[in-house]
Formats: sequence, C-alpha cells, structure tokens
Amino acid sequence: MADPEPDQVTISDQKGILKDILLINTIHSSRQTPRMEKVVIIVNAEIQATGKVSKLSPVTEKMLTALKSAIPNNHSIDVVAAAALWSKNDVSKVNSSDSIYCPLTIQLPHWLDFPAKSVYQSCRDITARRLWVEQKLGYKVSVGDSWLGNLWFPVVFTPKKTLFGQVIGEGIMPNVYEQPIPLGDNARKSLQELAKQLLASISATPSVYLLQFRLLEEEIVFDRLWPFPAAPALTSLTVQQPDLYTCYWKCLTQQGISELVIKL
Repeated sequence: MADPEPDQVTISDQKGILKDILLINTIHSSRQTPRMEKVVIIVNAEIQATGKVSKLSPVTEKMLTALKSAIPNNHSIDVVAAAALWSKNDVSKVNSSDSIYCPLTIQLPHWLDFPAKSVYQSCRDITARRLWVEQKLGYKVSVGDSWLGNLWFPVVFTPKKTLFGQVIGEGIMPNVYEQPIPLGDNARKSLQELAKQLLASISATPSVYLLQFRLLEEEIVFDRLWPFPAAPALTSLTVQQPDLYTCYWKCLTQQGISELVIKL
C-alpha cells in the first residue's frame, strides 16, 4: 500500500489531533476555573436549618462572620455544630482528608482526626496544662475557679516565626473586650517566654493562640491556653492589622505574616 500524500491525514492522525485538542482544552479550563477548596468551620453552637448559627449565640456568630470574611471566595465553607459531631450526625461533612479545618471551639470529639487534633486535646486538659506550668516553669496558676484569667495574650504562631500581639482585657460588660492593655516590660517578657515554652510542650501547629492569665500585682498567674482566636479576639477586628481571625486563616493555610500593627 502506498504512503499517503504529504497533505493527507490518516484516521490515526486525526485521533491523535483530537486527543491533543481535548488535552489543551482541559488544561485551559482547569486554569480558568480553579478547584474549590473545602473549609470546615466547627462552632460551639446550634445550627439552624438555614445553615446559620443560632441567634442565641451572638458571640459565636460574630466570630464566624469574622473568620468567613478572611477566607477567599474560591473556597466552599461548611459550618458544623460541635454537638452534631459528638453524635456523629455530620460525619460526612468533616470526613475529608483534603479539607481545611478551622475550629472555633475546643469542645471537639476525640474521634475527629485533623492536623491539630493533639494540640486541641492538650489545651482542653486544663488541669494538666496548669500542673505543667506550675511544676516545670514555676508560675502561679489558677486553682479550680479561683484566680481565673481576665487577660489574654495573643500568640500568632506562623510556619516561619512567632508574633506576639498586644494584651486583651475584659471590660465592665461581659463579652466586651479592650485592646491594647498596657503591660510592663518584665511582665511582657515573662509572657513571651511562657508562651514559647507552652507551645513547644504541646508540639503546637500553626494557629492563633490566646494565653489566658491574670496579674497579681506584677506576677503572672496562668489560667489556660486557647488554640484558636476565642471571643476576646473579636476586639482585634477594629484595632489590629491584620486582625486575629485573618491571622488564624493565614496560619492554617501556611501563609506568612510580617507584623502585627495596632491602629490607634
């Protein structure tokens, strides 16, 4: 059989050309429409049928709104109530290896497997953390419901460095917080050292931590460590750049943060 003329195309050639065209179109399409990444936000509140946090939890709703504002639009967000996880009603929403987990509560079931699982379990064991700080570092600690912390020291633990924010204090009204609270140099240095050793002791993962404490004169009394921006962090929305919820998102997605600036 004679070879085809130079300007002729065989059936085999046509199939090859079609495959190349389909491959090019697939690559072009994937570049035009990036894959939606899944974000799972777990909150300590009831979830309404509409997917919104119950109006009975206004503080949680504010925290959720702040975190959502920090997440880019090319992410899909599932909000899950921690109570539903304890009964395993929403397992399908969180049972994904490629999800980005953003807990806004420390009340998580032990079966939930995510990158910061051991950190949350360590922080939830308040008695063990207090005992470790008291015995290993020599600080006074809260005992039961005595000497509970009314101050919070923000620690932004990024993949590359640790940033320390200005102290947050509770105002006269419950769930109303103020930042910055003036602190002496010695107390601030002690807080930084305490925070570094605490994070090392629990093998901390990148996140925003709140070290809760109180001052007896100039002496630090350790209360507990929160592994996420709890309610006191809301005050950072108006006074700090970037705010602690934006910092939280950047930490969880392995992004860098250059500095924390207080807007006075």
